[in-house]
Amino acid sequence: MMLKVGELARRTGLTVRTLHHYDSIGLLSPSARSDSGYRLYQRDDIARLHQIQALRRFDMSLADIGTFLANEDTPLGEIVRQQIAALDRQITQATTLRHQLTQMQQQLDKGDQPALADWLTTLELMTMYDQYFSKEELSRLPFAQPDAKRKQEWDTLTSQVRALMESGAVPDSAEAQRLSHQWMVMLERDTAADPDFAARLNAMLTKDPEVRARSFITLEMRDYVQQAFGAFRLALYAKYLNEEELAHIRAHSGKRTQEWAALVADLHRQMQSGASANSPAVQALARQWLSLFQSFAGSDPATREKIRLAHAKEPALLTGTWMSEDMLAFLRQSLAALPVH
Repeated sequence: MMLKVGELARRTGLTVRTLHHYDSIGLLSPSARSDSGYRLYQRDDIARLHQIQALRRFDMSLADIGTFLANEDTPLGEIVRQQIAALDRQITQATTLRHQLTQMQQQLDKGDQPALADWLTTLELMTMYDQYFSKEELSRLPFAQPDAKRKQEWDTLTSQVRALMESGAVPDSAEAQRLSHQWMVMLERDTAADPDFAARLNAMLTKDPEVRARSFITLEMRDYVQQAFGAFRLALYAKYLNEEELAHIRAHSGKRTQEWAALVADLHRQMQSGASANSPAVQALARQWLSLFQSFAGSDPATREKIRLAHAKEPALLTGTWMSEDMLAFLRQSLAALPVH
């Protein structure tokens, strides 16, 4: 079965102009043309269009999608799996909101007025948190803990960090390092050590000033904690590295932070989905890890070995990375299976 561009546009809800654009930039070119010169799309073309539209939903640019799909080992199954996961999150969020609205409707039908807190909770679900988190995740937000003890822990910690900042203490002070380590330990605990959850929490804090106002965590506080935690990690590395090696790490450790975070989240998703450590997608992540590690550690094998020793001797270096021992073992298995060039 082959479809003309107009029919494909009609069946998919896209515009003819969009399909022509995809063709003009080489992202999706029809496999055949009719005798009259009409574009004809076949099954493989439509499968590629599905991949393109799925990746667009993950906010990838058309240029990045083209690069991604140029890889012959592109895992279509993983793209579909991630689509399903995204839909599952949307279903959970909609179900949570429906439950809240149903409760309010029952109160209103009885002639009762919902409490102010009920209206506020519903509005929050409609406008702020539900675009980022499921109901179960909402209950674990560090600054919205239903557990009174954990909420008090966060209130105390943010107050201590705020006071330290106001006192003029630099991020690499001993107290700032101590509090930053405590912050990361608690954050990993309350995100269930899920790097994707942590990334969405960071995105919410970055994008939404109302969230920052409710949590009392400013962008300045977040950056201060991150700088202090970087100093904490450098102090641990200093036990094993010389000054030149430390200077290299200090200069490069923060340059590719977002890439590290995305890599860890991708690795976690692959492992949770049951992917093999030898699969093309996981091996691509392993190669990316090697590239990031080299940019961080440098090219000297002796220095790299010292860094590996530091991680073996200092478990605290794993804190704040959202890399569990299981994930490390999964990564090592994939690295060991990489072809040697």
